[in-house]
Amino acid sequence: MTGDVTVRRVAADEAEACVDGLAEVLIDCVEGGASVSFMLPMTREKAVAFWRGVAQGVARGERVLLVAEDEEGRIIGTVQMMTSLPENQPHRGDVAKMLVHRGARRRGVAQRLMAALDEVARAEGKTVLVLDTVTGGDAERLYERAGWQRVGVVPKYALMPDGEFCATTFFYKHL
Repeated sequence: MTGDVTVRRVAADEAEACVDGLAEVLIDCVEGGASVSFMLPMTREKAVAFWRGVAQGVARGERVLLVAEDEEGRIIGTVQMMTSLPENQPHRGDVAKMLVHRGARRRGVAQRLMAALDEVARAEGKTVLVLDTVTGGDAERLYERAGWQRVGVVPKYALMPDGEFCATTFFYKHL
């Protein structure tokens, strides 16, 4: 996977058409050891069901979905922002599932996805974003470089896909 990368927001009427490509990225990330809510074995059925739910959330206006695509239009990365939050938090967005296919890493894809998400969040009227990530992983360093503020670490917060405990670091960013 080389060449140009395009990052774009997925429209509500096209989210379902992205499910297969998004499922490929999720499967690759989980099989590569990413702690992103799924355990091994990571089946295509689990991945497709998850992304269909995301597509429905996009269609209902409850979340924003961004994708990074290579020059051939294949999805190689993604990130989401949940916008359907309690009424006393209309200014906040929850960031989730920042995923980049292993074959597309170290090319700035994640950085571009996060920068695009900042722009979309501002356009949606969000002034604070929150997220969590595996402590000590590459994503943690990415968020720090992108201006996110570390809140703290919770040991044994989640499991890695192989069943081992992992600590989770929580971050926020004011826009």
